[in-house]
Amino acid sequence: EVIPNFIDLAEFKKFNKDHFKKAIAPADERILIHTSNFRKVKRIEDVVHIFYRVQQQLPAKLLLVGDGPERMKAEQLVRELGIAQDVRFLGKQDAVGELLAVSDLFLMPSETESFGLAALEAMACEVPVISSDAGGIPEINLNGTTGFMSNVGNVADMAANAIYILSDKERLKQFRTNALQQAQQFDINRIVPLYEQYYVKILENCRLCKQTPAAKAG
Repeated sequence: EVIPNFIDLAEFKKFNKDHFKKAIAPADERILIHTSNFRKVKRIEDVVHIFYRVQQQLPAKLLLVGDGPERMKAEQLVRELGIAQDVRFLGKQDAVGELLAVSDLFLMPSETESFGLAALEAMACEVPVISSDAGGIPEINLNGTTGFMSNVGNVADMAANAIYILSDKERLKQFRTNALQQAQQFDINRIVPLYEQYYVKILENCRLCKQTPAAKAG
Protein backbone atom coordinates (compact mmCIF):
# COMPACT_ATOMS: atom_id res chain seq x y z
CA GLU A 1 0.00 0.00 0.00
CA VAL A 2 1.50 3.32 -1.12
CA ILE A 3 0.37 6.52 0.55
CA PRO A 4 1.76 9.72 -1.00
CA ASN A 5 3.28 12.73 0.70
CA PHE A 6 0.99 15.62 1.45
CA ILE A 7 0.87 19.40 1.65
CA ASP A 8 -1.19 21.83 3.68
CA LEU A 9 -3.19 23.68 1.06
CA ALA A 10 -4.04 26.38 3.57
CA GLU A 11 -0.37 27.42 3.62
CA PHE A 12 -0.27 27.83 -0.15
CA LYS A 13 -3.65 29.40 -0.73
CA LYS A 14 -3.40 31.78 -3.68
CA PHE A 15 -3.72 35.32 -2.39
CA ASN A 16 -4.46 38.44 -4.40
CA LYS A 17 -1.00 39.88 -4.94
CA ASP A 18 -1.71 42.16 -7.89
CA HIS A 19 0.39 45.00 -6.45
CA PHE A 20 3.35 42.65 -5.95
CA LYS A 21 2.95 41.20 -9.44
CA LYS A 22 2.96 44.67 -11.00
CA ALA A 23 6.24 45.45 -9.24
CA ILE A 24 7.86 42.35 -10.76
CA ALA A 25 6.17 42.52 -14.15
CA PRO A 26 5.08 46.14 -14.75
CA ALA A 27 4.26 45.49 -18.41
CA ASP A 28 2.15 42.42 -17.56
CA GLU A 29 4.93 40.03 -18.55
CA ARG A 30 4.47 36.35 -17.81
CA ILE A 31 6.27 35.28 -14.64
CA LEU A 32 8.14 31.97 -14.61
CA ILE A 33 9.54 30.62 -11.36
CA HIS A 34 11.94 27.94 -10.16
CA THR A 35 12.63 26.99 -6.54
CA SER A 36 15.34 24.58 -5.43
CA ASN A 37 18.62 24.07 -3.59
CA PHE A 38 20.53 24.78 -6.82
CA ARG A 39 22.25 21.42 -6.90
CA LYS A 40 23.44 19.92 -10.19
CA VAL A 41 20.52 17.47 -10.39
CA LYS A 42 18.13 20.44 -10.53
CA ARG A 43 19.60 21.46 -13.91
CA ILE A 44 19.44 25.20 -13.25
CA GLU A 45 21.10 26.00 -16.57
CA ASP A 46 18.21 24.23 -18.30
CA VAL A 47 15.84 26.52 -16.40
CA VAL A 48 17.69 29.54 -17.79
CA HIS A 49 17.75 28.16 -21.34
CA ILE A 50 14.03 27.38 -21.20
CA PHE A 51 13.30 30.92 -20.08
CA TYR A 52 15.55 32.36 -22.78
CA ARG A 53 13.59 30.50 -25.47
CA VAL A 54 10.26 31.55 -23.97
CA GLN A 55 11.35 35.17 -23.91
CA GLN A 56 12.06 35.07 -27.64
CA GLN A 57 8.33 34.52 -28.18
CA LEU A 58 6.63 36.53 -25.43
CA PRO A 59 7.48 39.07 -22.71
CA ALA A 60 8.48 37.26 -19.53
CA LYS A 61 10.33 37.47 -16.23
CA LEU A 62 12.09 34.68 -14.32
CA LEU A 63 12.25 34.30 -10.54
CA LEU A 64 14.96 31.98 -9.22
CA VAL A 65 14.36 31.14 -5.57
CA GLY A 66 16.95 29.33 -3.47
CA ASP A 67 20.69 29.01 -3.26
CA GLY A 68 23.35 26.39 -3.80
CA PRO A 69 26.49 25.33 -5.68
CA GLU A 70 25.10 25.91 -9.20
CA ARG A 71 23.98 29.49 -8.62
CA MET A 72 27.18 31.15 -9.87
CA LYS A 73 27.05 29.18 -13.14
CA ALA A 74 23.43 30.23 -13.62
CA GLU A 75 24.28 33.88 -12.95
CA GLN A 76 27.09 33.73 -15.51
CA LEU A 77 24.82 32.11 -18.10
CA VAL A 78 22.17 34.78 -17.55
CA ARG A 79 24.75 37.48 -18.23
CA GLU A 80 26.08 35.68 -21.31
CA LEU A 81 22.56 35.41 -22.76
CA GLY A 82 21.92 39.10 -22.09
CA ILE A 83 18.78 38.54 -20.01
CA ALA A 84 20.01 39.76 -16.61
CA GLN A 85 17.43 42.54 -16.56
CA ASP A 86 14.62 39.98 -16.67
CA VAL A 87 15.96 37.39 -14.22
CA ARG A 88 15.88 37.82 -10.45
CA PHE A 89 18.01 35.68 -8.15
CA LEU A 90 16.10 35.93 -4.89
CA GLY A 91 18.11 33.55 -2.73
CA LYS A 92 16.46 31.60 0.06
CA GLN A 93 12.97 32.81 0.91
CA ASP A 94 10.59 31.90 3.70
CA ALA A 95 7.47 33.20 1.96
CA VAL A 96 7.72 31.01 -1.15
CA GLY A 97 3.93 30.81 -1.32
CA GLU A 98 3.70 34.55 -1.94
CA LEU A 99 6.14 34.28 -4.84
CA LEU A 100 4.27 31.32 -6.30
CA ALA A 101 1.03 33.27 -5.94
CA VAL A 102 2.17 35.85 -8.49
CA SER A 103 3.72 33.33 -10.89
CA ASP A 104 2.29 31.93 -14.12
CA LEU A 105 4.46 28.85 -14.65
CA PHE A 106 6.76 26.64 -12.57
CA LEU A 107 9.89 25.14 -14.15
CA MET A 108 11.25 21.81 -12.90
CA PRO A 109 13.62 20.18 -15.42
CA SER A 110 15.27 18.03 -12.73
CA GLU A 111 17.48 15.07 -13.51
CA THR A 112 15.79 13.20 -10.66
CA GLU A 113 13.09 13.87 -8.07
CA SER A 114 11.84 11.51 -5.39
CA PHE A 115 8.36 13.05 -5.21
CA GLY A 116 8.22 16.53 -6.70
CA LEU A 117 6.98 18.39 -3.63
CA ALA A 118 8.02 21.77 -5.03
CA ALA A 119 5.83 21.16 -8.09
CA LEU A 120 2.92 20.24 -5.84
CA GLU A 121 3.36 23.44 -3.86
CA ALA A 122 3.24 25.40 -7.12
CA MET A 123 0.03 23.64 -8.13
CA ALA A 124 -1.46 24.51 -4.74
CA CYS A 125 -1.00 28.13 -5.83
CA GLU A 126 -2.69 27.41 -9.18
CA VAL A 127 0.61 27.42 -11.07
CA PRO A 128 0.97 24.85 -13.89
CA VAL A 129 4.25 22.97 -14.19
CA ILE A 130 6.75 22.38 -16.98
CA SER A 131 8.95 19.50 -15.90
CA SER A 132 11.05 16.53 -16.81
CA ASP A 133 9.52 13.07 -16.51
CA ALA A 134 12.10 11.93 -13.96
CA GLY A 135 11.55 10.04 -10.72
CA GLY A 136 8.28 10.71 -8.93
CA ILE A 137 7.30 13.75 -11.00
CA PRO A 138 4.77 11.84 -13.18
CA GLU A 139 2.80 11.10 -9.99
CA ILE A 140 2.31 14.84 -9.56
CA ASN A 141 2.39 16.53 -12.96
CA LEU A 142 -0.33 15.18 -15.25
CA ASN A 143 0.95 15.59 -18.80
CA GLY A 144 -1.30 17.88 -20.82
CA THR A 145 -3.52 18.60 -17.81
CA THR A 146 -1.56 20.29 -15.01
CA GLY A 147 1.35 21.11 -17.28
CA PHE A 148 3.69 19.12 -19.49
CA MET A 149 6.56 16.67 -19.08
CA SER A 150 9.55 16.16 -21.36
CA ASN A 151 12.63 13.97 -21.35
CA VAL A 152 15.44 15.19 -19.11
CA GLY A 153 17.51 17.76 -20.98
CA ASN A 154 14.99 18.42 -23.76
CA VAL A 155 15.03 22.18 -23.32
CA ALA A 156 13.44 22.87 -26.71
CA ASP A 157 10.39 20.75 -25.92
CA MET A 158 10.00 22.23 -22.45
CA ALA A 159 10.20 25.75 -23.86
CA ALA A 160 7.66 24.95 -26.59
CA ASN A 161 5.26 23.57 -23.97
CA ALA A 162 5.76 26.65 -21.81
CA ILE A 163 4.98 28.93 -24.73
CA TYR A 164 1.88 26.86 -25.55
CA ILE A 165 0.48 27.39 -22.06
CA LEU A 166 1.49 31.02 -21.64
CA SER A 167 0.50 32.32 -25.08
CA ASP A 168 -3.25 31.95 -24.48
CA LYS A 169 -4.90 33.44 -21.37
CA GLU A 170 -7.89 31.11 -21.43
CA ARG A 171 -5.64 28.09 -21.87
CA LEU A 172 -3.47 29.25 -18.97
CA LYS A 173 -6.59 29.70 -16.85
CA GLN A 174 -7.65 26.10 -17.53
CA PHE A 175 -4.20 24.75 -16.65
CA ARG A 176 -4.34 26.78 -13.43
CA THR A 177 -7.68 25.22 -12.50
CA ASN A 178 -6.40 21.73 -13.27
CA ALA A 179 -3.25 22.32 -11.21
CA LEU A 180 -5.22 23.29 -8.12
CA GLN A 181 -7.56 20.31 -8.51
CA GLN A 182 -4.55 17.99 -8.63
CA ALA A 183 -3.00 19.61 -5.54
CA GLN A 184 -6.25 19.08 -3.66
CA GLN A 185 -5.78 15.33 -4.05
CA PHE A 186 -2.68 15.63 -1.83
CA ASP A 187 -4.09 17.94 0.83
CA ILE A 188 -3.15 17.10 4.41
CA ASN A 189 -6.81 16.72 5.36
CA ARG A 190 -7.20 14.00 2.74
CA ILE A 191 -3.90 12.13 3.14
CA VAL A 192 -3.33 12.13 6.91
CA PRO A 193 -6.46 10.01 7.55
CA LEU A 194 -5.00 7.42 5.15
CA TYR A 195 -1.85 7.27 7.27
CA GLU A 196 -3.97 6.93 10.39
CA GLN A 197 -5.94 4.06 8.87
CA TYR A 198 -2.70 2.39 7.82
CA TYR A 199 -1.18 2.59 11.30
CA VAL A 200 -4.39 1.32 12.91
CA LYS A 201 -4.24 -1.65 10.54
CA ILE A 202 -0.60 -2.34 11.49
CA LEU A 203 -1.38 -2.14 15.20
CA GLU A 204 -4.35 -4.44 14.75
CA ASN A 205 -2.19 -6.97 12.88
CA CYS A 206 0.41 -6.83 15.66
CA ARG A 207 -2.26 -7.42 18.26
CA LEU A 208 -3.56 -10.44 16.35
CA CYS A 209 -0.01 -11.79 15.95
CA LYS A 210 0.53 -11.65 19.70
CA GLN A 211 -2.78 -13.40 20.34
CA THR A 212 -2.16 -16.28 17.92
CA PRO A 213 0.49 -18.21 19.96
CA ALA A 214 -1.67 -17.99 23.07
CA ALA A 215 -4.64 -19.34 21.19
CA LYS A 216 -2.58 -22.27 19.90
CA ALA A 217 -1.27 -23.03 23.39
CA GLY A 218 -4.81 -23.17 24.74
